[in-house]
Amino acid sequence: MNKPMPEKRLTRVTSFDVAEAAGVSQSTVSRALAGDTSISEPTRKRVIEAAQKLNYQVDENAARLRRGKTGTLALVMICRPGQDRKDINPFYFALLGSTCAAASARGYEVLVAFQDSAANFWGHYQERRKADGMIVIGTSENTEAWDYFGALPEGTNWVCWGAPNDNFPWIRSDNAAGAALATRHMLVRGYRQIVCLGSETSPQRQFKERFDGYAAAMREAGLEPVLQKIERGLPREEQGRRAAAALAESGRPFDAVFGVSDEIALGALKELSRRGIAIPDDVGVVGFDGVRAGQWSVPPLTTVESDFEVAGSLLVDRLIATIGGEAPSPRRVPVRLVVRGSTRD
Repeated sequence: MNKPMPEKRLTRVTSFDVAEAAGVSQSTVSRALAGDTSISEPTRKRVIEAAQKLNYQVDENAARLRRGKTGTLALVMICRPGQDRKDINPFYFALLGSTCAAASARGYEVLVAFQDSAANFWGHYQERRKADGMIVIGTSENTEAWDYFGALPEGTNWVCWGAPNDNFPWIRSDNAAGAALATRHMLVRGYRQIVCLGSETSPQRQFKERFDGYAAAMREAGLEPVLQKIERGLPREEQGRRAAAALAESGRPFDAVFGVSDEIALGALKELSRRGIAIPDDVGVVGFDGVRAGQWSVPPLTTVESDFEVAGSLLVDRLIATIGGEAPSPRRVPVRLVVRGSTRD
């Protein structure tokens, strides 16, 4: 009767095995594989060949810890208190995706957290060795959250999108230029009585910048800017719907609206259409943000879109520079006009 063959036991290859095969010390193996320039090229080559022959895998986590780095960036998404995560502005999910892609391209992993109230505010990733730095994005409406992150200890490596405070290390869209671009687009298509649906006092700092860009373009054309205020504390689409309804019932003549966000513009578009106002012939509608939902509205929404790839890259690169000891500088992300069916040809 044949006896069963004994099972082969797999043994883990260590740096000691590589050192023995290459005829060098373990510290030389570690330095050679880490790219230390003090190691001669012949020695480095010998170590690499031995590591490949033995199928030696570097423990990246251990290597990073030895260098004092985690190789991870934290990304905090600030939400409105109690907000269902599926109701977060799609713009932020697009920004989240582009930022994660930029981090991955630079060799970093990303730890993502959704935070909305004091019960889950947490930004001590760097101190707890969970991440080398932190990117904070999300709504400016949650002032308690921004107060928390603004009070983190000096030396915290972080950069943010959506901050209500210019003293924070921010990255933003070129809001004023984008709003002016949208307004001029409507002007050259014959719209003259253009109303902005937005706010000058919202914690969303970009709303004020977008109103200012719209107002400047209107004044350049010899026209008076008009602001139809949105109501605070409501979902963006509902804000747009109510603002459009109030405008329609006010008796003020208008032939176009500029919503300071796509969701506001989409709410206005639906309300105006419900009232029998033809879009774009009677009234043109333009938004700002470039969210995907705008492609599928009826008619599709003309919008100003931030370059999401550039935005993600700037957030990651500014954070990496901060981790390296540089002072983060504010930067604007370029925007472009995406013309669709909600404005005249």
